[in-house]
Amino acid sequence: MDLVLNVADFYVLTPYVYPTSWPEDGALRQIISLMVVTNLGAAVLYLGLGAISYYFIFDHDLMKHPQFLENQVRREIQYALTSLPWISIPTVALFFAEVRGYSKLYDNVNEFPLGWPGLFLSMISYVVFTDMCIYCIHRCLHHKLTYKLFHKAHHMWKIPSPFASHALHPVDAFVQGLPYHIYPFLFPLHKVLYLLVYVFVNIWAISLHDGDYRVPRVLTTVICGSAHHADHHLFFNYNYGQYFALWDRLGGSYRHPSGLMGKGPNDLIRKLQAEGKLGCERMKGKGQLNGHSSREVTHKEE
Repeated sequence: MDLVLNVADFYVLTPYVYPTSWPEDGALRQIISLMVVTNLGAAVLYLGLGAISYYFIFDHDLMKHPQFLENQVRREIQYALTSLPWISIPTVALFFAEVRGYSKLYDNVNEFPLGWPGLFLSMISYVVFTDMCIYCIHRCLHHKLTYKLFHKAHHMWKIPSPFASHALHPVDAFVQGLPYHIYPFLFPLHKVLYLLVYVFVNIWAISLHDGDYRVPRVLTTVICGSAHHADHHLFFNYNYGQYFALWDRLGGSYRHPSGLMGKGPNDLIRKLQAEGKLGCERMKGKGQLNGHSSREVTHKEE
């Protein structure tokens, strides 16, 4: 994060914001700067990437689904933007530790004994490590002792839009993001690579909620895509994985996406349209919808 901070200092903060009596390496100044940069960066990434996905990728027919809430997109954005400042507080504490040199982040490839092969290996290990940790954390968040407190808010969006990606309780969002920040304290990682994967993580989180179920057939049982995560929102206790289906398979929580078997949200919408029943009053999460049981729409949360 010090790379971003250096750029911000050089172009904006030093000449225009802070008095000359505040040194760039002062702890208080760094904390304030990190708070501003983190909140601004997170909001820009979320709104920018979310808007691109919403307008160019998201299947807007999903908004016709009986469980797509009234004013849902606006509510997702409001919830996310309300949570981001709270999430940033512990996140900035970790960024501050990185800036002060307590992590294993390095500037030059030559500083790492394995050189360029090590850079490539660290990228793979980063994805594998975070994927494993997030699976475990995500599954723990579904435990009855933690679900209602922290994770239930995210499952409000049974049929998510891309903006649901960051619409989480602050504790939920921070603990699921913690593996990304813990990794460079445990293993060497190039600073530029760290920033790149940080952006990638945000893109991937949005893609899991974009309603685009297209996945190369050979990868449908390997990669966790939007179709897999859609079933997680609908059926609650399946497909906890972030990137790969490996941990769901090992943990017995894998479910082949209903959207890839002709039984997904779009299929229900087409069925209701064909029957002329889509204009009827939406089901409120339980009971019957014009002769269609709730089993066709969602699985009861435990």
